[in-house]
Amino acid sequence: MIDPAKLAAFALVTGATSLVPGQSMLFVMAQAIWRGPRSGWAALLGLQLGYIFWWLLAALGLGTLAAAYPAAFTALAVAGAAYLAWLGIGAIRHSFRDDEAASGPARAPSRHAFRDGAAVAVGNPKSLIYMIAIIPPFIDTGSPVGGQIVVLALIAMVVDLAVGALYIGAGQRLARFIAEGRSRRWVERAIGAGFLLIAALVLVETLRTMP
Repeated sequence: MIDPAKLAAFALVTGATSLVPGQSMLFVMAQAIWRGPRSGWAALLGLQLGYIFWWLLAALGLGTLAAAYPAAFTALAVAGAAYLAWLGIGAIRHSFRDDEAASGPARAPSRHAFRDGAAVAVGNPKSLIYMIAIIPPFIDTGSPVGGQIVVLALIAMVVDLAVGALYIGAGQRLARFIAEGRSRRWVERAIGAGFLLIAALVLVETLRTMP
């Protein structure tokens, strides 16, 4: 079993890394601003589902796939960047709806926020690389590794949900200041541009690190 002090340290490290605005938390906050807190929570839960995919790979010892099959991970990263770009284009296109629609109530929660969150998480292979880097110091090699990874994954998800709640709350506060139709149009364009920028950064970083 993992030492309680190590578990506490892992929670602190995970919390610190989650607080730093990355593509995942920015995506959650953008959903909360754009479509409301329900979509923010759906996106956050979708992210956790996507992370489970990477935790399973880490538990199965498949981290070596990143080195053995770099092309597969590059393709996945490119696909993730393309998906973010598609979401960004959709947000910008929606901002150009007619004035009557723009001055109406805030956009309804998306039925696809959960799916989009999962796709954003799965489309970020760096999650596996991050886990491979962060897990070893907190593992007791004298005990079964699989169970310990499950415990670490649960802690990481709880911490991520708590940090995500802060981002959703921040998104709600921002949304109150942009309820007017004209302001909301510009915010949707900013959100779309943000998604496109994140996609571009992911793509550039992926291409830069290609073997």
